[in-house]
Amino acid sequence: MKIVVTDHTIVSAGGVSWAEMEKLGDLVLYDNTMPEELIDRIKDATAVFSNRVKIPAEAIEAAPQLKMIGVFGTGIDNVDAKCAREHGVAVCNVPGYGRGAVAQMAIALMMEIARNTAFFNSYIKNVGWTDPIDLTLCNTRTIEMTGKTFGIIGMGDIGYAAARIAMAMDMNVLAYRRNPKPELECDQLHFADLDTVLRESDVISIHCPLTPETEGLINKDTIAKMKDGVIFINVSRGKIMVQDDVADALDSGKIYAAGIDTFFPEPCGKDHRLALHPRCIATPHVGWSPLETKQRVVNTCAANLKSVLDGNPQNVANK
Repeated sequence: MKIVVTDHTIVSAGGVSWAEMEKLGDLVLYDNTMPEELIDRIKDATAVFSNRVKIPAEAIEAAPQLKMIGVFGTGIDNVDAKCAREHGVAVCNVPGYGRGAVAQMAIALMMEIARNTAFFNSYIKNVGWTDPIDLTLCNTRTIEMTGKTFGIIGMGDIGYAAARIAMAMDMNVLAYRRNPKPELECDQLHFADLDTVLRESDVISIHCPLTPETEGLINKDTIAKMKDGVIFINVSRGKIMVQDDVADALDSGKIYAAGIDTFFPEPCGKDHRLALHPRCIATPHVGWSPLETKQRVVNTCAANLKSVLDGNPQNVANK
């Protein structure tokens, strides 16, 4: 049985082991796969795993032995899931794999905006801290987050993990979810409709998947409903926001600062307006990248494949 990984480099980096996958068949790892190479590489595969390579209908149709397409994450927007379902191919994801890592990334971006640690570190190393009343340091704004409201759009596993960190920092949490879970509510956490979360939050953090309903959700109209001077965090998908609208809001001061880990396109290149904005803390989609997290992803992908081969598939996202 042939198992193909179309683009393993980012997943493997740091010392990730593929031992669990190798137990299941002949594993072929490609550094990357260009669109014109895809069909030839997967045409005789039983399972294909992709990180960011798109798996379109024509590739699925050209692989008659294919039983499973796996993604190294939760979103399956890079796979033609409908075509896969029509051909009896399970598309399996790894729900909750980045619960800790991605939630921590959202909080790290928020805290970098609030406390300016990178600036202070750079100042000491490059300028030197020699004056106890250095006006540059004294006048650099920092923000105490105690008592602020942390708004979450998309209260799944990652959103709830971020909520718990925020509550541990004595923040209050407002969360929007299509199907609220009242059992999660407490003195510090309450569910609310989207407009309330937008209107009342000091920080808005995006944790929902990219779907036709969420694409462009953060736009000039929803931004207009936010507090003046809000902090905006996106560790989900770049296309959930209209990036020029976010940049416009940074220009006007409507958004005080943004922490963005996901852009469109990716990589975002050298002239991306939002990524290069002086009040945007930009990171290159690394929220999921701790070694422990990536190893969990690979091991779960192997378990997904074994479940498909055993006739009891798990984590099927294209039912």
